[in-house]
Amino acid sequence: MDIVALISEFGFSVVMVGGLGYFVYFVWQTITNKIDPAVQEMKVTIIRLTDQLRLLDQDMIRLQQKVNTVLELKEENRLVEKNDTKRKD
Repeated sequence: MDIVALISEFGFSVVMVGGLGYFVYFVWQTITNKIDPAVQEMKVTIIRLTDQLRLLDQDMIRLQQKVNTVLELKEENRLVEKNDTKRKD
């Protein structure tokens, strides 16, 4: 049927309520079928990236501890060598 014929038969407000009802149905279906699965997929990706970030943070902490240990040992060796050279003199 033609929209003009529908408006003349049922009235403008009834036809618009029907159109808005269809619009709400269309938006609901779009959200349910397209947006929700994409959001769920993004949640999984964010969780995976967060886990990787935590692992990298732990690796950085371990690496910093190793560097600190090496620097301390190097400083100790420097002090021991300095003391040895003073004793020889």
